[in-house]
Amino acid sequence: MCIACDIQLNTEKSDAFSERLLEMLNNGMTALMVSIGHRTGLFDVMADGVSRSSKALARDSKLHERYVREWLGAMVAAQIVHREPATDSHRLPPEHAHWLVRDNPTSNMAVFAQFLPVLASVEDQILDCFKNGGGVPYEAYPRFQDVMAEDSGQSVVPIMVDKIVPLIPGLHERLVTGIDVLDAGCGKGRALMQLATAYPQSRFVGYDLSEEVIAEANSVAQKNGLKNIAFVVKNLTHWNEPESFDFITALDAIHDQARPDFVLSAIKKALRPEGVFMMQDIDVSSEPVDNINHPLGATVYTVSCLHCMTVSLAQDGLGLGAAWGVQRAEQMLREAGFEDVQIHRFEHDIQNAYFVMQT
Repeated sequence: MCIACDIQLNTEKSDAFSERLLEMLNNGMTALMVSIGHRTGLFDVMADGVSRSSKALARDSKLHERYVREWLGAMVAAQIVHREPATDSHRLPPEHAHWLVRDNPTSNMAVFAQFLPVLASVEDQILDCFKNGGGVPYEAYPRFQDVMAEDSGQSVVPIMVDKIVPLIPGLHERLVTGIDVLDAGCGKGRALMQLATAYPQSRFVGYDLSEEVIAEANSVAQKNGLKNIAFVVKNLTHWNEPESFDFITALDAIHDQARPDFVLSAIKKALRPEGVFMMQDIDVSSEPVDNINHPLGATVYTVSCLHCMTVSLAQDGLGLGAAWGVQRAEQMLREAGFEDVQIHRFEHDIQNAYFVMQT
């Protein structure tokens, strides 16, 4: 039965929405191929602006030609790569390469395209949650931490020392002298390692729930010769370490927790007098209508539903999700005991807000 058949439609609006849906479908499929172009290094090879046949590109990228040829077809159809049929050649314009290659440390949009296949891999489990409740556990996302590390590697890590530390008056001088620093929910620890490298007199520790990422972080720190840092497996839900740290960071991590309220209260207790807490989280509104024109509005809700929210619910948590919003975040920070909450934003970063609190 067609419910909409007996309703008088505005044909112009209906046709426009149909075109929009087709565009969404096309763009979604293109995003999958952009992810492949990033992971295979195809965009990086083409960044030199040289025109190549599919055979030449396959040779230069050490990939199978038939797959490269089909990928190029998708890139040509999406007007990402330019093809010259007469010479059977393909070229990535420099204006496009700027946003798609690893040599751009802060604006590689292909990094974000990886979220699509990562999240699609748990679709069946998410459907079961829609029907039966519960959540999908952290362990179901073997590549999520890799993508998050790349994401933070171009949004947070490059500005950790030069822009984030200066937000807090006197913090640079204290780090130079030597203080105790914690990153709560550290993931692979790239941001913390950046700080540990810049401030060898300070002591750094990262806590995360994942044994795998903690092992990798410790291995990388050891290879880089960082003696002032350690990474520890820890569930922060019932963590209690009063007055142990001078500076605590939580980078895109609080909304994933089973009990963000417990964790924020524990962070407040863990700070010493004159301690500082810096929380980086998603810069959206707690009201969905306000996010209609947000450049990543729908993406945030999708990542939230298929990862952040469900991972929390899998632990019988609150399931706040990535779209909890700056209003709810500020409210929970104040409920945890932080009286002065300052919110900062950076021009290069359209997805994050930086909350700074001092005891």
